[in-house]
Amino acid sequence: MKKDIFNMYASRVAEKFHLTLDEMFVKNKTRDIVDSRQILFYLCVQRPIRISYIQKFLKDNGLELSHSTIIHGYKHAQKMIKEDEDWATMVDQIENEVKNYKQPV
Repeated sequence: MKKDIFNMYASRVAEKFHLTLDEMFVKNKTRDIVDSRQILFYLCVQRPIRISYIQKFLKDNGLELSHSTIIHGYKHAQKMIKEDEDWATMVDQIENEVKNYKQPV
């Protein structure tokens, strides 16, 4: 269940940043990719999805990150969302899309 939620968040975040999932999960420090991952961390932690699960789901997608990197990314995203209304609006949209998603039966 948490894996499905993670995947929905990842897809929505990648879409908002005009990235593919492969691009998002590549070990790369370009600003747009880092921002997208930090927003993903924020959404997952807020849900709440445990950091250890986030690490596992990232690893399943080919990206190994430490616990402290995810915490740092979460805190950075938290700051961006607090200081910039555009980030807050985007996060709200993604949360609502995932919350209102009905899985096919």
